[in-house]
Amino acid sequence: MTPAAFAARDPGAEIGSFTGESMGTSWSLRAVAAPPDAGARVAAALARVVAQMSQWEPESDLSRFNRAPPGAWRVLPPEFAEVVAAALEIAAASGGAFDPCLGRLTELWGFGGAGPTGRVPEDAEETAADRRIDYDPDGPRVRRGAGALLDLSGIAKGYGVDLAAEALLAAGVRHFLIEVGGELRGEGIRPDGQPWWVDVEMPPSSGLPPWRIALHDLSVATSGNYRRGFTVDGRHYPHSFDPRTGRPIVSNVSSVTVLHRSCMMADGWATALTVMGPQPAMELADARGLAACVIAGEHEYVSREWRAMLG
Repeated sequence: MTPAAFAARDPGAEIGSFTGESMGTSWSLRAVAAPPDAGARVAAALARVVAQMSQWEPESDLSRFNRAPPGAWRVLPPEFAEVVAAALEIAAASGGAFDPCLGRLTELWGFGGAGPTGRVPEDAEETAADRRIDYDPDGPRVRRGAGALLDLSGIAKGYGVDLAAEALLAAGVRHFLIEVGGELRGEGIRPDGQPWWVDVEMPPSSGLPPWRIALHDLSVATSGNYRRGFTVDGRHYPHSFDPRTGRPIVSNVSSVTVLHRSCMMADGWATALTVMGPQPAMELADARGLAACVIAGEHEYVSREWRAMLG
């Protein structure tokens, strides 16, 4: 932990607690010497993400972009542009295991804004070539191909954590733990000098003990393949898609946890590694210097950077 965090520590300070709902889930904040408006700052940051990037809000920037004619350039708000740029970066680095243009597929399979269908769609076959967006960072602006609909649900929640954290830091709040729907970011330390300790969420069927992580200027995101899905004719279809096949994944990966300074990047990479399968995920995590843990059945795989953090 950094000496600066201890230099600013007040052993007698109180920890304030704030909660709310946003982005289709709940959020919580625990902050040391928190100002009265700390919760309002979090709520405002998350509301900005919803207004720009929610596929469940008909008038969000994302929904209006998806309704715009293909081929038309659209200027993006800076927050929206930052998430799109990060999503495309992860898509390229993962060889297409992550794709922010899966909106048409998630709607067809009942995982989008229109709600569940409980059936396997007949016309869900498509290739990555059908889903293309062009991003111009100088705009910043974006345009889509005919088969591309943006879906940022695999990365936007993590960005919401980051945006709320940055709003708190800008207000002078230095020590806090913020959580949005299971994605967390810890800044600074507690008044007693301890970091913010959190347990990694494990799949319900796993008998493996959970990891306990010290979140000190660090974020953690977990992609759980068991959380959403439906069963038809005895076969379970999870909500996690393999963009390379255009269908729900078939690997035995049940969850992936990634540690990163940025919760947005932890969220996006956890999504991508879930799709890849245990061994390819570990190889890419090692190549990219990612701290990652993959749970597949009763087997646990951890990357080289994850193991280095144990020392």
